[in-house]
Amino acid sequence: MTERVYSFPPVIDERARVLVLGTAPSVKSLEHRQFYGHPRNYFWGMVYGLFDAGAPDEDYAKRLAFLQQHRLAVFDVIESCEREGSLDVNIKDEKPNDLPALLAQYPGLRCFAFNGTKAYDTFRKYFREHPAFDSLALLKMPSTSPIPTQKMRNLEDRIEAWRGIIPFLEEQ
Repeated sequence: MTERVYSFPPVIDERARVLVLGTAPSVKSLEHRQFYGHPRNYFWGMVYGLFDAGAPDEDYAKRLAFLQQHRLAVFDVIESCEREGSLDVNIKDEKPNDLPALLAQYPGLRCFAFNGTKAYDTFRKYFREHPAFDSLALLKMPSTSPIPTQKMRNLEDRIEAWRGIIPFLEEQ
């Protein structure tokens, strides 16, 4: 059954320098009311791995605090969409989040890191010509989905690929 899916509010504060953007919450994320709530998704392992911090905290609030402590934020490109299941290929009738307004509210952001091709392509569909993003780095990163690809087989592959966001997190 196809139903309307809504994104969560962003997890962001004034310290954020990199905003990680997914597409829309998965079924498991909606059930748990958490970004990247499926236990097999590599997102949290990747974030902790970037900072050699060991296994992610079990407590979601501690995960969010870790994210923000490291100047990361998380949100979705899509505010709402029709989707059966959790696969991005099933997304229809999407409405984007107001990312220009978010950027205006958090001008310290230096980079949008898109969690997979669909997030990046959806952003480009709605904001390709928007001047608000002219001075922002836009990085299409490999998805943290547990589905293996030819180049992304495991957590270690994803950690290595996502290291590209580290320079944007450093003090300037």
